[in-house]
Amino acid sequence: MSLSLLNAFELRCDGCVVDLPPSAQRLLAFVALHDHPLQRVYVAGMLWIHASDERAGASLRSSLWRLNRPGHVLVDSTSTHLRLASGVDVDLRSALGLAHRLLDGSADATDLDAGEATLRGELLPDWYDDWLLFERERFRQVSLHALEAALSAVQAEPLRESAHRVLIGVHLAEGNRGEALRQYGLCRRLLRERLGVEPSTQLDELLEP
Repeated sequence: MSLSLLNAFELRCDGCVVDLPPSAQRLLAFVALHDHPLQRVYVAGMLWIHASDERAGASLRSSLWRLNRPGHVLVDSTSTHLRLASGVDVDLRSALGLAHRLLDGSADATDLDAGEATLRGELLPDWYDDWLLFERERFRQVSLHALEAALSAVQAEPLRESAHRVLIGVHLAEGNRGEALRQYGLCRRLLRERLGVEPSTQLDELLEP
């Protein structure tokens, strides 16, 4: 099972998209943003902030029932706590792991190749829930720091196109298209002058409208 939170909400089980009602989507996303068990009363209070405690608890039970209807256990629940089931892969968690590897210098060539697509995402951009604001900003800040690490990678290996792609991807994630174009021009010039080759289609596609 895979859950996408970057750019848009999407849940896939065995490769097929699973449709969930909005309340179940928000419950799953909220739990997935945390890597530790959450108290049920806390989850209910955050998701149904304007409801009474009794009504919020009832809404949580209803959403949890709808969430597990497709036949897969997505959230492990006890009488007091909720936690994302261990079999659910979350793209945001993978993106944060990649960013941290860039930051601590343990990123390999595969990470660099995947970096520009991963770090340019935005956390559920079409949702307007208050509890998302902090998580959006946290991911944005991690991406900014990963940008600095990508800069180091470019300086260390200026002819590695994958490092340039990571850097361009982060610029685009920040909405800084001018810097992305400048970095693209630098990469293209280096590849032409040093290696006599053109950038790959992967690099060109990053900057397509």
